[in-house]
Amino acid sequence: MKDRLPPLNAVRAFEAVARHSSITLAADELNVTPGAVSRQIRSLEEYMEQPLFTRGHRQITLTPAGRQYFEAVARIIEQLRSATRNLKRPPERRQIKVRAYTTFAMQWLIPRLASFHHDHPKIEVLLSASLDPVDFQRDDLDAAIRLGAGDWPNCNCHVLSDNLLAPVCAPALLTSPPGLDAPTQLARHTLLHSLARPDDWACWLQAIGVIGQVDARAGMSYQSSSMAYAAAVGGQGVAMAQLFLVEKELREGTLVRPFPQVVDKGAYTYYLLTPAHRPESADMQVFRHWLLEQARQTRGEA
Repeated sequence: MKDRLPPLNAVRAFEAVARHSSITLAADELNVTPGAVSRQIRSLEEYMEQPLFTRGHRQITLTPAGRQYFEAVARIIEQLRSATRNLKRPPERRQIKVRAYTTFAMQWLIPRLASFHHDHPKIEVLLSASLDPVDFQRDDLDAAIRLGAGDWPNCNCHVLSDNLLAPVCAPALLTSPPGLDAPTQLARHTLLHSLARPDDWACWLQAIGVIGQVDARAGMSYQSSSMAYAAAVGGQGVAMAQLFLVEKELREGTLVRPFPQVVDKGAYTYYLLTPAHRPESADMQVFRHWLLEQARQTRGEA
């Protein structure tokens, strides 16, 4: 006799509760009462003949068996969702959803996306920008570009860039008073900061030994690094740049490096993240291969 399928409504309720770690939130998503969700969970546990959750005061967590089952169920449900989307969507329109930081998107990714769309016109990249942490169990995303050490749990991590820091400025600042021949002269210039990266100037000044001679906090601050880079192009001061993100400006000469000293932040850099708990779509594979090749070329040019 073939194994019977578990009660599918109960499995759906189980997946929602496990993803939210909340019966109430799962009930809101499923548009049923919390009591109905609880009954579905009990039904599934009776079918499995073992507990899938540990109940606490206002808290519900997966047991080891529940965690193992959720990982399998989440993959299957995502495959079902993907198959349904692909069937309902017009065949000529395929989408992948990617989240990045504003600066990374504007400085590096967006200028290159035109070439991807030219080569793969049927794949639509839906790009969003956010500083929020990524949770592939919760967020409707195929990939994300994040800054870190490459140790995100439950993610496939692909390094994109070196994380080299160096000051950059408009060429005119090199020849205009008060001059910019040595790092100590930075004390006579406006330092441009990103609120998203408040410690970069201090890191570089400390590394080259002039932290006491230049105030690492002085100058002007902007919401993002891309705004600081734009201010530097406009001659408003000297920005601390991630060189990977200003490769185009340095190549075209709108920005220059006044000093040779570079600080390498090592493995703490940009990564492409994809969820480890579900299979990668064919379109996402195409985008990943393209993105990693673009990153490799940029590192080579830099």
